[in-house]
Amino acid sequence: MMVNGSGPMYKRIVLKLSGESLAGSGSFGIDTHAADEIARKVKAVHDLGVEVAIVIGGGNLWRGQIGVTRGMSQSTADHMGMIATVMNGLALQDALERLAVTTRVQTAVQMNTVAEPYIRLRAIRHLEKGRVVIIAGGTGNPYFTTDTAAALRAMEIDADIVIKATKVNGVYSADPHKDPTATRFETLTFQQVLDGRYEVMDMTAFTLCQEHGMPIMVLNFWSDEALIHAVQGNHDVGTLISG
Repeated sequence: MMVNGSGPMYKRIVLKLSGESLAGSGSFGIDTHAADEIARKVKAVHDLGVEVAIVIGGGNLWRGQIGVTRGMSQSTADHMGMIATVMNGLALQDALERLAVTTRVQTAVQMNTVAEPYIRLRAIRHLEKGRVVIIAGGTGNPYFTTDTAAALRAMEIDADIVIKATKVNGVYSADPHKDPTATRFETLTFQQVLDGRYEVMDMTAFTLCQEHGMPIMVLNFWSDEALIHAVQGNHDVGTLISG
Protein backbone atom coordinates (compact mmCIF):
# COMPACT_ATOMS: atom_id res chain seq x y z
CA MET A 1 0.00 0.00 0.00
CA MET A 2 1.44 3.34 -1.02
CA VAL A 3 0.35 6.91 -0.60
CA ASN A 4 0.74 9.11 -3.67
CA GLY A 5 2.94 6.40 -5.18
CA SER A 6 5.78 7.19 -2.81
CA GLY A 7 8.07 4.58 -1.35
CA PRO A 8 9.41 4.59 2.20
CA MET A 9 12.06 7.05 3.34
CA TYR A 10 13.02 4.89 6.31
CA LYS A 11 14.15 1.30 5.93
CA ARG A 12 13.94 0.27 9.59
CA ILE A 13 11.82 1.86 12.31
CA VAL A 14 11.12 1.37 15.98
CA LEU A 15 7.46 2.03 16.70
CA LYS A 16 6.84 2.92 20.34
CA LEU A 17 3.31 2.02 21.43
CA SER A 18 1.83 2.67 24.84
CA GLY A 19 0.02 -0.14 26.59
CA GLU A 20 -3.06 2.06 26.63
CA SER A 21 -3.24 1.82 22.84
CA LEU A 22 -4.40 -1.78 23.31
CA ALA A 23 -7.13 -0.80 25.76
CA GLY A 24 -9.28 0.72 23.03
CA SER A 25 -12.02 2.99 24.34
CA GLY A 26 -11.51 1.64 27.84
CA SER A 27 -8.70 2.47 30.22
CA PHE A 28 -7.81 -1.07 31.25
CA GLY A 29 -7.26 -4.47 29.69
CA ILE A 30 -6.76 -5.62 26.12
CA ASP A 31 -9.35 -4.79 23.49
CA THR A 32 -8.99 -7.24 20.60
CA HIS A 33 -10.54 -4.71 18.21
CA ALA A 34 -7.82 -2.19 19.16
CA ALA A 35 -5.17 -4.87 18.63
CA ASP A 36 -6.62 -5.61 15.20
CA GLU A 37 -6.57 -1.91 14.25
CA ILE A 38 -2.95 -1.55 15.34
CA ALA A 39 -2.06 -4.68 13.37
CA ARG A 40 -3.70 -3.30 10.22
CA LYS A 41 -1.70 -0.08 10.45
CA VAL A 42 1.55 -1.95 11.05
CA LYS A 43 0.83 -4.31 8.14
CA ALA A 44 0.26 -1.36 5.80
CA VAL A 45 3.74 -0.04 6.59
CA HIS A 46 5.27 -3.51 6.52
CA ASP A 47 3.80 -4.02 3.05
CA LEU A 48 5.82 -1.01 1.87
CA GLY A 49 8.97 -2.95 2.67
CA VAL A 50 9.72 -1.18 5.95
CA GLU A 51 11.36 -3.29 8.64
CA VAL A 52 9.27 -2.78 11.78
CA ALA A 53 10.28 -3.32 15.39
CA ILE A 54 7.69 -2.49 18.03
CA VAL A 55 8.36 -1.60 21.65
CA ILE A 56 5.19 -1.76 23.69
CA GLY A 57 4.27 -0.57 27.17
CA GLY A 58 2.10 -2.23 29.78
CA GLY A 59 0.10 0.60 31.35
CA ASN A 60 -3.22 -0.92 30.31
CA LEU A 61 -2.55 -3.89 32.61
CA TRP A 62 -0.37 -2.55 35.38
CA ARG A 63 1.13 0.75 36.46
CA GLY A 64 4.08 0.33 38.74
CA GLN A 65 3.61 3.73 40.34
CA ILE A 66 0.28 2.59 41.78
CA GLY A 67 2.03 -0.23 43.59
CA VAL A 68 4.83 2.03 44.79
CA THR A 69 2.42 4.54 46.31
CA ARG A 70 0.86 1.68 48.25
CA GLY A 71 4.16 0.51 49.69
CA MET A 72 5.40 -1.96 47.06
CA SER A 73 9.09 -1.91 46.24
CA GLN A 74 9.94 -0.10 43.01
CA SER A 75 11.81 -3.14 41.70
CA THR A 76 8.85 -5.49 42.20
CA ALA A 77 6.39 -3.01 40.71
CA ASP A 78 8.57 -2.46 37.66
CA HIS A 79 9.09 -6.18 37.07
CA MET A 80 5.32 -6.66 37.13
CA GLY A 81 5.07 -3.95 34.48
CA MET A 82 7.64 -5.75 32.33
CA ILE A 83 5.54 -8.92 32.49
CA ALA A 84 2.50 -6.88 31.42
CA THR A 85 4.33 -5.74 28.28
CA VAL A 86 4.90 -9.37 27.30
CA MET A 87 1.15 -10.04 27.56
CA ASN A 88 0.53 -7.06 25.29
CA GLY A 89 3.19 -8.26 22.89
CA LEU A 90 1.58 -11.67 22.59
CA ALA A 91 -1.84 -10.09 21.93
CA LEU A 92 -0.39 -7.90 19.19
CA GLN A 93 1.54 -10.82 17.71
CA ASP A 94 -1.71 -12.79 17.46
CA ALA A 95 -3.42 -9.89 15.66
CA LEU A 96 -0.54 -9.55 13.20
CA GLU A 97 -0.26 -13.27 12.52
CA ARG A 98 -3.97 -13.38 11.69
CA LEU A 99 -3.18 -10.84 8.95
CA ALA A 100 -0.44 -13.17 7.66
CA VAL A 101 2.34 -10.94 9.00
CA THR A 102 5.07 -13.18 10.42
CA THR A 103 5.90 -11.83 13.86
CA ARG A 104 8.32 -12.64 16.65
CA VAL A 105 8.05 -11.54 20.27
CA GLN A 106 11.33 -11.01 22.06
CA THR A 107 11.58 -10.12 25.71
CA ALA A 108 14.31 -8.93 28.03
CA VAL A 109 12.57 -10.86 30.83
CA GLN A 110 13.07 -14.47 29.80
CA MET A 111 9.89 -16.49 29.25
CA ASN A 112 11.13 -19.18 26.92
CA THR A 113 7.81 -21.00 26.60
CA VAL A 114 6.01 -17.97 25.14
CA ALA A 115 8.67 -15.67 23.65
CA GLU A 116 12.26 -15.51 22.52
CA PRO A 117 14.87 -13.84 24.67
CA TYR A 118 15.88 -10.46 23.30
CA ILE A 119 19.10 -10.92 21.35
CA ARG A 120 20.19 -7.97 19.25
CA LEU A 121 21.59 -9.88 16.27
CA ARG A 122 18.63 -12.25 16.23
CA ALA A 123 16.23 -9.32 16.20
CA ILE A 124 18.13 -7.78 13.28
CA ARG A 125 18.05 -11.10 11.42
CA HIS A 126 14.29 -11.37 11.87
CA LEU A 127 13.87 -7.85 10.49
CA GLU A 128 16.06 -8.63 7.51
CA LYS A 129 13.86 -11.64 6.78
CA GLY A 130 10.78 -9.44 6.72
CA ARG A 131 9.39 -10.34 10.13
CA VAL A 132 7.90 -7.83 12.51
CA VAL A 133 9.68 -7.95 15.87
CA ILE A 134 7.80 -7.02 19.03
CA ILE A 135 10.28 -6.17 21.78
CA ALA A 136 8.74 -6.56 25.22
CA GLY A 137 10.03 -6.65 28.77
CA GLY A 138 11.32 -3.08 28.68
CA THR A 139 15.07 -2.98 29.20
CA GLY A 140 14.88 -5.93 31.56
CA ASN A 141 15.79 -3.63 34.44
CA PRO A 142 13.66 -1.76 36.97
CA TYR A 143 13.67 2.05 37.12
CA PHE A 144 13.62 2.39 33.33
CA THR A 145 10.56 3.17 31.21
CA THR A 146 9.54 1.60 27.92
CA ASP A 147 10.41 4.95 26.30
CA THR A 148 13.99 4.27 27.34
CA ALA A 149 13.68 0.71 26.04
CA ALA A 150 12.53 2.07 22.66
CA ALA A 151 15.47 4.46 22.45
CA LEU A 152 17.95 1.79 23.52
CA ARG A 153 16.65 -0.88 21.14
CA ALA A 154 16.55 1.61 18.26
CA MET A 155 20.25 2.23 18.75
CA GLU A 156 21.04 -1.47 19.11
CA ILE A 157 19.27 -2.59 15.95
CA ASP A 158 20.44 0.41 13.87
CA ALA A 159 16.96 1.79 13.29
CA ASP A 160 16.56 4.92 11.20
CA ILE A 161 14.01 6.57 13.46
CA VAL A 162 11.87 6.13 16.58
CA ILE A 163 8.20 6.79 15.90
CA LYS A 164 6.28 7.55 19.06
CA ALA A 165 2.60 6.73 18.63
CA THR A 166 0.29 9.06 20.55
CA LYS A 167 -3.23 10.48 20.30
CA VAL A 168 -1.92 13.93 19.32
CA ASN A 169 -0.59 14.86 15.90
CA GLY A 170 2.74 16.15 17.10
CA VAL A 171 4.34 18.45 19.64
CA TYR A 172 2.52 21.70 20.43
CA SER A 173 3.62 24.96 21.99
CA ALA A 174 1.00 24.35 24.70
CA ASP A 175 -1.70 21.83 25.50
CA PRO A 176 -4.01 22.08 22.45
CA HIS A 177 -6.93 20.80 24.53
CA LYS A 178 -6.57 23.73 26.92
CA ASP A 179 -5.09 26.49 24.76
CA PRO A 180 -6.81 27.16 21.40
CA THR A 181 -3.84 29.28 20.32
CA ALA A 182 -1.39 26.39 20.68
CA THR A 183 0.58 25.75 17.50
CA ARG A 184 2.00 22.49 16.24
CA PHE A 185 5.67 22.24 15.37
CA GLU A 186 6.51 20.35 12.19
CA THR A 187 10.19 20.08 13.13
CA LEU A 188 12.20 20.69 16.28
CA THR A 189 15.81 20.22 17.28
CA PHE A 190 16.64 18.29 20.42
CA GLN A 191 17.79 21.53 22.04
CA GLN A 192 14.54 23.31 21.18
CA VAL A 193 12.61 20.54 22.92
CA LEU A 194 14.78 20.95 26.02
CA ASP A 195 14.57 24.75 25.96
CA GLY A 196 10.79 24.67 25.52
CA ARG A 197 10.35 21.89 28.07
CA TYR A 198 8.07 20.06 25.66
CA GLU A 199 6.99 16.61 26.75
CA VAL A 200 8.16 14.08 24.19
CA MET A 201 9.71 11.13 26.04
CA ASP A 202 11.14 10.66 29.50
CA MET A 203 14.45 12.44 29.94
CA THR A 204 16.61 9.30 29.96
CA ALA A 205 15.16 8.16 26.63
CA PHE A 206 15.29 11.63 25.10
CA THR A 207 18.90 12.21 26.14
CA LEU A 208 19.89 8.83 24.71
CA CYS A 209 18.37 9.77 21.34
CA GLN A 210 19.99 13.20 21.44
CA GLU A 211 23.46 11.87 22.22
CA HIS A 212 23.31 9.30 19.44
CA GLY A 213 21.49 11.39 16.84
CA MET A 214 18.42 9.16 16.71
CA PRO A 215 15.49 11.10 15.19
CA ILE A 216 12.11 10.94 16.91
CA MET A 217 8.76 11.35 15.17
CA VAL A 218 5.71 12.10 17.29
CA LEU A 219 2.39 11.50 15.56
CA ASN A 220 -1.25 10.61 16.07
CA PHE A 221 -1.12 6.89 15.42
CA TRP A 222 -4.90 6.68 15.06
CA SER A 223 -5.12 9.27 12.29
CA ASP A 224 -5.77 7.67 8.91
CA GLU A 225 -2.54 6.72 7.17
CA ALA A 226 -0.43 8.98 9.42
CA LEU A 227 2.07 6.18 9.99
CA ILE A 228 2.40 5.52 6.26
CA HIS A 229 2.91 9.22 5.52
CA ALA A 230 5.54 9.41 8.25
CA VAL A 231 7.65 6.53 6.92
CA GLN A 232 7.43 8.11 3.48
CA GLY A 233 9.01 11.27 4.87
CA ASN A 234 5.86 13.38 4.94
CA HIS A 235 6.48 15.02 8.29
CA ASP A 236 3.43 17.24 8.17
CA VAL A 237 1.52 14.47 9.97
CA GLY A 238 3.45 15.03 13.18
CA THR A 239 6.62 16.55 14.61
CA LEU A 240 10.10 15.41 13.62
CA ILE A 241 12.76 15.95 16.27
CA SER A 242 16.38 15.68 15.16
CA GLY A 243 19.79 17.19 15.53
